[in-house]
Amino acid sequence: MSEEGSSRGEIFVVDDDSAVRGTLSLILCRDGYEVACFPEGASFLAAARAREPACILLDVHLPGRSGLEILKDLNADEYPVPILMISGKGDIPMAVEAIKHGALDFIEKPFRGKAVSASVQAAIAARNRRANDKARNGLLVEFPGCKPLTKREGEVLARLVTGASSKEAAAQLGISPRTIEIHRAHIMGKLGAKNIADLVRIVMSERHSS
Repeated sequence: MSEEGSSRGEIFVVDDDSAVRGTLSLILCRDGYEVACFPEGASFLAAARAREPACILLDVHLPGRSGLEILKDLNADEYPVPILMISGKGDIPMAVEAIKHGALDFIEKPFRGKAVSASVQAAIAARNRRANDKARNGLLVEFPGCKPLTKREGEVLARLVTGASSKEAAAQLGISPRTIEIHRAHIMGKLGAKNIADLVRIVMSERHSS
Protein backbone atom coordinates (compact mmCIF):
# COMPACT_ATOMS: atom_id res chain seq x y z
CA MET A 1 0.00 0.00 0.00
CA SER A 2 0.96 3.64 -0.40
CA GLU A 3 2.23 5.74 2.52
CA GLU A 4 -1.25 7.19 3.06
CA GLY A 5 -2.65 3.66 3.41
CA SER A 6 -4.92 4.05 0.41
CA SER A 7 -4.79 1.96 -2.75
CA ARG A 8 -3.82 3.41 -6.12
CA GLY A 9 -6.30 1.04 -7.72
CA GLU A 10 -6.79 -2.63 -8.43
CA ILE A 11 -4.70 -4.65 -10.90
CA PHE A 12 -5.84 -8.00 -12.33
CA VAL A 13 -3.09 -10.57 -12.90
CA VAL A 14 -4.08 -13.57 -15.05
CA ASP A 15 -1.43 -16.32 -15.20
CA ASP A 16 -1.52 -20.06 -14.54
CA ASP A 17 1.96 -20.00 -12.98
CA SER A 18 1.65 -19.40 -9.23
CA ALA A 19 5.27 -18.15 -9.06
CA VAL A 20 4.55 -15.49 -11.71
CA ARG A 21 1.35 -14.46 -9.93
CA GLY A 22 3.26 -14.18 -6.66
CA THR A 23 6.09 -12.15 -8.17
CA LEU A 24 3.77 -9.73 -9.94
CA SER A 25 1.66 -9.36 -6.79
CA LEU A 26 4.74 -8.40 -4.78
CA ILE A 27 5.84 -5.86 -7.39
CA LEU A 28 2.43 -4.26 -7.77
CA CYS A 29 1.52 -4.26 -4.06
CA ARG A 30 4.85 -2.57 -3.36
CA ASP A 31 3.78 0.13 -5.82
CA GLY A 32 0.58 0.71 -3.84
CA TYR A 33 -1.92 -1.30 -5.90
CA GLU A 34 -4.37 -3.93 -4.77
CA VAL A 35 -3.93 -7.13 -6.78
CA ALA A 36 -6.49 -9.79 -7.72
CA CYS A 37 -4.97 -12.95 -9.24
CA PHE A 38 -6.63 -15.46 -11.56
CA PRO A 39 -5.12 -18.81 -12.69
CA GLU A 40 -7.41 -19.15 -15.74
CA GLY A 41 -9.70 -17.19 -18.01
CA ALA A 42 -13.23 -18.00 -16.83
CA SER A 43 -12.89 -16.51 -13.34
CA PHE A 44 -11.04 -13.51 -14.77
CA LEU A 45 -13.76 -12.80 -17.36
CA ALA A 46 -16.44 -12.95 -14.68
CA ALA A 47 -14.54 -10.43 -12.56
CA ALA A 48 -13.68 -8.18 -15.52
CA ARG A 49 -17.36 -7.96 -16.47
CA ALA A 50 -18.38 -7.19 -12.89
CA ARG A 51 -15.88 -4.41 -12.16
CA GLU A 52 -13.17 -2.37 -13.85
CA PRO A 53 -9.62 -2.58 -12.50
CA ALA A 54 -6.98 0.05 -13.23
CA CYS A 55 -5.01 -2.33 -15.47
CA ILE A 56 -4.88 -6.00 -16.50
CA LEU A 57 -1.83 -8.24 -16.95
CA LEU A 58 -2.88 -11.24 -19.05
CA ASP A 59 -0.68 -14.22 -19.92
CA VAL A 60 -0.65 -15.38 -23.54
CA HIS A 61 -0.85 -19.06 -22.54
CA LEU A 62 -3.58 -20.17 -20.14
CA PRO A 63 -5.21 -23.55 -19.49
CA GLY A 64 -8.25 -24.12 -21.67
CA ARG A 65 -8.33 -20.88 -23.64
CA SER A 66 -5.49 -18.68 -24.84
CA GLY A 67 -5.05 -15.07 -23.85
CA LEU A 68 -5.97 -14.13 -27.42
CA GLU A 69 -9.31 -15.96 -27.19
CA ILE A 70 -10.00 -14.28 -23.86
CA LEU A 71 -9.31 -10.87 -25.42
CA LYS A 72 -11.91 -11.63 -28.08
CA ASP A 73 -14.44 -12.73 -25.43
CA LEU A 74 -13.85 -9.53 -23.50
CA ASN A 75 -14.10 -7.42 -26.69
CA ALA A 76 -10.81 -5.88 -25.62
CA ASP A 77 -10.76 -3.17 -28.27
CA GLU A 78 -13.84 -1.63 -26.62
CA TYR A 79 -12.99 -2.56 -23.02
CA PRO A 80 -11.99 0.66 -21.21
CA VAL A 81 -9.11 -0.83 -19.19
CA PRO A 82 -5.51 -1.15 -20.50
CA ILE A 83 -4.49 -4.79 -21.01
CA LEU A 84 -0.82 -5.79 -21.04
CA MET A 85 0.01 -9.24 -22.38
CA ILE A 86 2.64 -11.37 -20.64
CA SER A 87 4.66 -13.34 -23.16
CA GLY A 88 7.84 -15.36 -23.50
CA LYS A 89 10.19 -14.60 -26.37
CA GLY A 90 8.71 -17.42 -28.43
CA ASP A 91 5.23 -15.95 -27.94
CA ILE A 92 5.94 -12.58 -29.61
CA PRO A 93 3.92 -13.38 -32.78
CA MET A 94 0.89 -14.19 -30.59
CA ALA A 95 1.47 -11.04 -28.55
CA VAL A 96 1.52 -9.01 -31.76
CA GLU A 97 -1.76 -10.65 -32.78
CA ALA A 98 -3.16 -9.77 -29.35
CA ILE A 99 -2.36 -6.10 -29.97
CA LYS A 100 -4.50 -6.29 -33.12
CA HIS A 101 -7.35 -7.48 -30.89
CA GLY A 102 -7.17 -4.75 -28.29
CA ALA A 103 -4.19 -5.44 -26.00
CA LEU A 104 -2.31 -2.23 -25.25
CA ASP A 105 1.21 -3.67 -25.16
CA PHE A 106 3.15 -6.72 -24.00
CA ILE A 107 5.69 -7.53 -21.31
CA GLU A 108 8.33 -10.14 -22.11
CA LYS A 109 9.41 -12.89 -19.73
CA PRO A 110 11.69 -12.93 -17.89
CA PHE A 111 10.64 -9.48 -16.68
CA ARG A 112 12.20 -7.05 -14.26
CA GLY A 113 10.24 -5.43 -11.48
CA LYS A 114 11.09 -1.90 -12.59
CA ALA A 115 10.00 -2.65 -16.16
CA VAL A 116 6.66 -4.04 -14.99
CA SER A 117 6.08 -1.03 -12.72
CA ALA A 118 6.93 1.40 -15.51
CA SER A 119 4.68 -0.37 -18.04
CA VAL A 120 1.70 -0.48 -15.68
CA GLN A 121 2.06 3.15 -14.59
CA ALA A 122 2.49 4.34 -18.19
CA ALA A 123 -0.59 2.37 -19.28
CA ILE A 124 -2.75 3.81 -16.50
CA ALA A 125 -1.49 7.37 -17.08
CA ALA A 126 -2.18 7.08 -20.81
CA ARG A 127 -5.69 5.79 -20.13
CA ASN A 128 -6.36 8.82 -17.91
CA ARG A 129 -5.04 11.18 -20.57
CA ARG A 130 -7.25 9.61 -23.22
CA ALA A 131 -10.28 9.88 -20.94
CA ASN A 132 -9.67 13.63 -20.68
CA ASP A 133 -8.75 14.15 -24.32
CA LYS A 134 -11.80 15.57 -26.06
CA ALA A 135 -9.96 15.51 -29.38
CA ARG A 136 -10.04 11.70 -29.44
CA ASN A 137 -13.69 11.88 -30.53
CA GLY A 138 -12.50 13.24 -33.85
CA LEU A 139 -10.24 10.29 -34.67
CA LEU A 140 -10.42 9.01 -38.20
CA VAL A 141 -10.87 5.24 -38.22
CA GLU A 142 -12.87 4.70 -41.42
CA PHE A 143 -11.60 5.33 -44.94
CA PRO A 144 -13.57 4.52 -48.12
CA GLY A 145 -12.64 1.15 -49.59
CA CYS A 146 -10.37 0.24 -46.67
CA LYS A 147 -10.73 -2.01 -43.64
CA PRO A 148 -11.64 0.17 -40.62
CA LEU A 149 -8.90 1.01 -38.13
CA THR A 150 -9.27 0.07 -34.48
CA LYS A 151 -9.58 2.92 -32.00
CA ARG A 152 -5.98 2.42 -30.93
CA GLU A 153 -4.79 2.45 -34.52
CA GLY A 154 -6.72 5.69 -34.91
CA GLU A 155 -4.90 7.13 -31.89
CA VAL A 156 -1.53 6.09 -33.30
CA LEU A 157 -2.40 7.48 -36.74
CA ALA A 158 -3.38 10.82 -35.20
CA ARG A 159 0.10 11.09 -33.65
CA LEU A 160 2.01 9.94 -36.71
CA VAL A 161 0.37 12.40 -39.11
CA THR A 162 1.30 15.32 -36.84
CA GLY A 163 4.96 14.35 -37.22
CA ALA A 164 5.47 12.54 -33.92
CA SER A 165 8.27 10.00 -33.92
CA SER A 166 7.60 6.43 -32.77
CA LYS A 167 9.26 7.29 -29.46
CA GLU A 168 7.14 10.43 -28.99
CA ALA A 169 3.91 8.64 -29.94
CA ALA A 170 4.80 5.80 -27.58
CA ALA A 171 5.31 8.23 -24.68
CA GLN A 172 1.98 9.92 -25.39
CA LEU A 173 0.05 6.64 -25.56
CA GLY A 174 1.85 4.81 -22.75
CA ILE A 175 3.15 1.98 -24.91
CA SER A 176 6.53 0.88 -26.28
CA PRO A 177 8.01 2.23 -29.54
CA ARG A 178 8.07 -1.31 -30.95
CA THR A 179 4.30 -1.52 -30.43
CA ILE A 180 3.89 1.79 -32.26
CA GLU A 181 5.79 0.19 -35.15
CA ILE A 182 3.40 -2.79 -35.08
CA HIS A 183 0.40 -0.47 -35.26
CA ARG A 184 2.01 1.62 -37.99
CA ALA A 185 2.54 -1.49 -40.13
CA HIS A 186 -1.12 -2.49 -39.64
CA ILE A 187 -2.32 1.04 -40.47
CA MET A 188 -0.23 1.31 -43.62
CA GLY A 189 -1.40 -2.12 -44.73
CA LYS A 190 -5.06 -1.27 -44.22
CA LEU A 191 -4.82 2.11 -45.96
CA GLY A 192 -2.43 1.02 -48.69
CA ALA A 193 0.12 3.68 -47.71
CA LYS A 194 3.76 3.33 -48.79
CA ASN A 195 5.22 5.67 -46.17
CA ILE A 196 4.33 8.35 -43.62
CA ALA A 197 4.00 11.04 -46.28
CA ASP A 198 1.46 8.81 -48.04
CA LEU A 199 -0.42 8.39 -44.73
CA VAL A 200 -0.59 12.15 -44.27
CA ARG A 201 -1.91 12.58 -47.81
CA ILE A 202 -4.62 9.95 -47.24
CA VAL A 203 -5.71 11.50 -43.94
CA MET A 204 -5.74 15.05 -45.29
CA SER A 205 -7.73 13.95 -48.32
CA GLU A 206 -10.33 12.23 -46.13
CA ARG A 207 -10.64 15.22 -43.77
CA HIS A 208 -11.20 17.60 -46.67
CA SER A 209 -13.87 15.36 -48.20
CA SER A 210 -15.82 14.88 -44.97
